Amino acid sequence: MTDNTNKINIEVSPAYIAEQSDPSNDHYVFSYTVTIRNEGEEPARLLTRHWVITDGDGQIQEVRGEGVIGKQPVLAPGEDFSYTSGTFMHTPVGTMRGSYQMITDSGEKFEADIPGFTLSVPNTLH
Repeated sequence: MTDNTNKINIEVSPAYIAEQSDPSNDHYVFSYTVTIRNEGEEPARLLTRHWVITDGDGQIQEVRGEGVIGKQPVLAPGEDFSYTSGTFMHTPVGTMRGSYQMITDSGEKFEADIPGFTLSVPNTLH
C-alpha cells in the first residue's frame, strides 16, 4: 500500500496464563489482547484472520477463520476494536504473527499485517 487510504494499526499485548498451564506436561497457555485501529480514510470491515504460531521447537501451526471472536467488526476512520483470545504451545517460548483480510465500504479488499510478537513464560527470556 502506498497511501494512507486503508491504514490499519494493530497492537498486541500477550500474557502467560499460569493457572491454565501445566509445564510438567509441556502445556503452556497464553492470552493476547489485540487492538485494531482504523487510521485510514474509509470505514473497513474485518473479514478473516490468519495466524502463524511458531513454538520454540520451530513447529508451526496456522489458524484461519472468519472474523475474530465470532465478530466481523466494522471500523470507521479513527475507531478501534479490541478483543482478547488465546492459544497454547508445547514450549515456554514462541511467536505469533499474521494478518486480517479487510474490506472497505467501497468493496476494496486488503490485508492488514499483524506484527510478530513473542509468547514467553515470565523469566524465560533475558
